[in-house]
Amino acid sequence: MKILRRFLDTLGFLTRLAPARVIPEEEMNQCMRYMIAVGITLGAIIVLPFALGLFSSSPWVQAWLMVVLNIYLTRGLHYDGLADVCDAVTTHTDPDRFWEVIKDSRSGAFGIIGLIMALGGQILLFHEILAAGAYIAILWTFILGRATCVWLGFYVRHLTRPGLGKLYIDGATLGVALATAVATFAIGILLIGPIATITTIAIATATLIPLYRLAVHVNGANGDFLGCSVLLGELAAGLGIVLFL
Repeated sequence: MKILRRFLDTLGFLTRLAPARVIPEEEMNQCMRYMIAVGITLGAIIVLPFALGLFSSSPWVQAWLMVVLNIYLTRGLHYDGLADVCDAVTTHTDPDRFWEVIKDSRSGAFGIIGLIMALGGQILLFHEILAAGAYIAILWTFILGRATCVWLGFYVRHLTRPGLGKLYIDGATLGVALATAVATFAIGILLIGPIATITTIAIATATLIPLYRLAVHVNGANGDFLGCSVLLGELAAGLGIVLFL
């Protein structure tokens, strides 16, 4: 029962798929353990209607609606993180200014550009995958996106700044990161095969390097970095899959 409750806590915190509730601080770091399960649940709910035939003759419409559902069901949480990081990265030479900008709720030009590129990229990649009828591969993008978040969290644990993000990142221990890696690889082989799995994970890892280096440079990481990593992981998965269509 404790495992189910913690999974539902994580699902409610990250999506609209479970009732939102206040998670005690001492339990917040447990959420990292359930990121893969959240990815599977979210991805399955987004993909299922279209796999069953909804708008089957219009892959562009399917791709757009999948992105809309992703935004709605996650409350735009990860997109907000991406926009904040894109805005703040322009001031990375001044760490103090970086953190001022990333905490500003307003979006600047670079944040908007980042969102356009991410949203456009998701729609394009989803379309290519859907046009090939590879619905199960779409599910993989949501799984790898959450795994990428765990892996980044592990590498930036020593850089976290006080706040909600720190409570979450603290749960990305070595054991959690390794378990996530094993589970992700096994699921990937099952869903898209070993070559595509290795390729998508390699691309996702490559996207984490500049994000990690940025965290080191500005001497900190927070929840916005995690949100950004989720979207980068989803895009990396899409790119890797399209390579083998």
